[in-house]
Amino acid sequence: MSSSVHYDAIVVGAGVVGPCLAKCLAGQGRKVLIIEREWTKPNRIVGELMQPAGLLALKRLGMAKAVNNIEAIPVEGYYISYFGNGVTIPYPEKTVLRTLATAPVAGAVEQGDEDKMESDSTLDMRQWDESPNLRGVALHHGEFLTRLRELCLAEENVTKLDGNVTGMVQEDGRVVGVEVADKGVFRASLVFCCDGIYSKFRKELAADFVPSVGSYFVGMDLVDADLPKKNHGHVILGQHAPVLIYQISPHHSRILCAYRSAKLPKKADVLEYLAASVLPHLPESVKPSFQHAYESSVDGTSIYKAMPNQYLTARLNDVPGFVCLGDSLNMRHPLTGGGMTVGLNDCALLCELLSELSNEQLKDHEAVLQRMVRFHKARKGLDAVINTLSIALYTLFAADSPALTLLQQGCFHYFLRGGECISGPIGLLSGVIPRASVLFYHFFAVAFYSCWINIRAKGLLGFPVALWQNTAALVTACFVLLPFLSQELFS
Repeated sequence: MSSSVHYDAIVVGAGVVGPCLAKCLAGQGRKVLIIEREWTKPNRIVGELMQPAGLLALKRLGMAKAVNNIEAIPVEGYYISYFGNGVTIPYPEKTVLRTLATAPVAGAVEQGDEDKMESDSTLDMRQWDESPNLRGVALHHGEFLTRLRELCLAEENVTKLDGNVTGMVQEDGRVVGVEVADKGVFRASLVFCCDGIYSKFRKELAADFVPSVGSYFVGMDLVDADLPKKNHGHVILGQHAPVLIYQISPHHSRILCAYRSAKLPKKADVLEYLAASVLPHLPESVKPSFQHAYESSVDGTSIYKAMPNQYLTARLNDVPGFVCLGDSLNMRHPLTGGGMTVGLNDCALLCELLSELSNEQLKDHEAVLQRMVRFHKARKGLDAVINTLSIALYTLFAADSPALTLLQQGCFHYFLRGGECISGPIGLLSGVIPRASVLFYHFFAVAFYSCWINIRAKGLLGFPVALWQNTAALVTACFVLLPFLSQELFS
């Protein structure tokens, strides 16, 4: 069977980006079909911390209310614990918004308030508005995704289809639709691939367009955890790989434990790692809830979840009739929580560029390609910063060599200096300073400060040793940052 309806756009995938894209395109007067294999609420450990720049993009897309009535927790910044010593890093002041695009995307706001969050049981908009600093939110992924889908499907021009897309339909070298298992062929002027980290269709851009896996995160649910710093994301550093903790509802917190392995770890190995390398180094207040979650994983009551940390540099969308967006186009290490930030900002940018075209022009490959080239260039500021920073920070925080350990120590002490040593890095991480030059400056400022700390610690007699160690640290810093930064900027 085949549909006789011709859509202006087909969106494959109803994750975080897909519903936002479908709703915005529909608001621009497009007839949109959104296809998802599984519409029930998912149970995942990804996409649960939204940085301020991601929240800003959500507002610009007219989906701000997706964070309401799901018991989302406001996030005011980060708390970094380094071998038991802590430093608080608040998000930047709101004045930074003067340099960013804040207006709603064309077609995103129809009723007049879709770009505004509301007060609910966990979010107080009066306190939010009175705060001089930006905020993010932490939330249950499944609840958030359900709200995004509800808002999308309430749009008059959006049609929902429950089905498994098995392939792209091509005619004369152009993608003209999709084939859905047991439901036939559906045609459109443009097909948008938003099918996430395990995308089946990103290979349409290139056969070798596949992500690399560098490590894993092991995630568990902590019940009534007593976190050291309320309304903050927590990064626990030590001899173990980094551990992230953030509260996602009044009674639940997510803990993500990095695991140094490029292959899916066995259950016995993971449990041993959690007990021997993670539990002893957690803040004392967190240990009881972690112990309970660990025991639940041991007896199978509530097993932990493992997810690969993947990396994929974006490519130009130059295939006629076909566009990749979100994690199908670009991925980074999830340590910095930048996935939704990049995906939603990409969605906002793309919708803004496509708003220049009529429905009929969506069939014009040259007209669309011009926008894709502009999109590819314009996204690189934020993309390069978030993606490179995620890899650089994970490498430093995982610190599996003496040179990286020296840089990790210097990074923590750099934060202790306060002022610009905090506002610059957190501005980069939160996505509100999308400038690669600022990333370059702060990364090497950390590297040289690490060297200075090492020289002071070694003293005059130890200067030759410090000089050798510092040289290794600076060379390591170059290898950590420059290849990824150049790859992001010049791909």
